[in-house]
Amino acid sequence: MAIIEAARVLGLSAVSFLIALALTPAVVALLRRFQFNKQIRSKESAPVFYELHKGKENTPTMGGIVIWATVLLLAMLLLVLGKIFGGMWDYLNFVDRAQTYLPLMAMLVAALLGLLDDLMGVFRIGTNGGGLKVSQKLIMYLLLALIGALWFYFRLGWNVLYIPFVGSVNFGWWYVPFFMFIIVGSAFSANETDGLDGLLGGVSLFSFGALTAVAFALGRFHLAALSGAVVGALLAFLWFNIYPARFFMGDTGSMALGITMGVIALLTNTALFLPFFAVIPVVESLSVIVQMTSKKLRGKKIFLSTPIHHHFEALGWPETTVTMRFWIVSAVFSALGISLFFITRFIS
Repeated sequence: MAIIEAARVLGLSAVSFLIALALTPAVVALLRRFQFNKQIRSKESAPVFYELHKGKENTPTMGGIVIWATVLLLAMLLLVLGKIFGGMWDYLNFVDRAQTYLPLMAMLVAALLGLLDDLMGVFRIGTNGGGLKVSQKLIMYLLLALIGALWFYFRLGWNVLYIPFVGSVNFGWWYVPFFMFIIVGSAFSANETDGLDGLLGGVSLFSFGALTAVAFALGRFHLAALSGAVVGALLAFLWFNIYPARFFMGDTGSMALGITMGVIALLTNTALFLPFFAVIPVVESLSVIVQMTSKKLRGKKIFLSTPIHHHFEALGWPETTVTMRFWIVSAVFSALGISLFFITRFIS
């Protein structure tokens, strides 16, 4: 049974890769045709960032459409074929009320909200060159997180958190704010990480790869298939997004990836493993928080620029060096997280 399910997950990942690979040229062509191009922050508002990335202005953005559109298209296609023909198609279908309804819906809603933010940026609607303010994004994240938390707590009766080497602990109603913290943190962290060619795509690849392994080990094969489909789509995305990127991911991709990652971690009860599975996004967020706190309390910056990948760029590291080294760190910590997950399962 496990071998067959493994073949299913790997097969769907491969199909997702091929679909995304086929979709990408058409998506890029549309982005170019309608001039959905990235607008770089002004020199006055972000001098270090501007000097490092001014050459990237007018590169097409919203390329993250490739990722979530591929996953949702594959899910809907298999659902319809399964309903009509049954048999093998029904077996391949990974749309399941208990396992994948919530992450699929979260991905779609987050992607559409991110798309709205990207379009505002393209047409310079809003402050600081367009797009939603950080406070406005935070409100959106909180609303999404609240809906998901209430669904988990009241609809699914979920209030238990697994703590490594301790076991499952009943959090009661405290699970609601914890759920919200994880979702908001995941969304914010993914958004902050999306700043260099291929950075978030590569980091997310390792994160979702780890979550696929975790879901599979827990016997949640539909969820593993969904996560594997994200991995396949990310691989195709990276084919075009590595330096020099033909397009940027945009908030429509980063929001979808961040929130979906958080939901899958919560569904597998491995939220406390996220600092391993998503170490780079966590560090990126912490660098922003530390920088903002230092500037408010001390009037001084700690980093040359944040998120921290821009700090290393400002130190003179080539963009590709920063990206590849962050990928390596992600791979190592994801492997450590998976090892820790299996060790805790063996001990308990």
